[in-house]
Amino acid sequence: MKVSAGLLMFRRMPGGVEVLLAHPGGPFFRNKDDGAWTIPKGEADADEDLSERAKIEFEEELGIKPGGDLVPIGSVKQKGGKIVHAWTIEGDLPNDFVVKSNTFELEWPPHSGKIQSFPEIDQARFFSLEEARRKINPAQKEFLDRLEEMLR
Repeated sequence: MKVSAGLLMFRRMPGGVEVLLAHPGGPFFRNKDDGAWTIPKGEADADEDLSERAKIEFEEELGIKPGGDLVPIGSVKQKGGKIVHAWTIEGDLPNDFVVKSNTFELEWPPHSGKIQSFPEIDQARFFSLEEARRKINPAQKEFLDRLEEMLR
């Protein structure tokens, strides 16, 4: 069974809480929006410290180090069977933020023999909780609920 670890960054704004979501890069997600966004996360090895993996993935996918205290918000099982463990962290992006994601290689178009490089994440931005519920992978909505409950 695959296990991933990730961070749900949030910030408090005059209009309410906003959360940072990432949009997967590559051709499969190019035209997908609602339900395609995710918390910045990545696969972990069986014996790995999951909170450390979450911090590493955040930096690898966004190009910035997370600062502050991590608060665990549990795990969810996604449709494909992957278990995602998450932590929340209060923070913001620098004003000059630009996604600087790791890349992956893929034969594209399929069966073309051409290997292309794509960013793991092609964009990241803050959404209100209401909008985030539409954008996020449906299995990860539970993380938004847990954050909201935690902040009450």
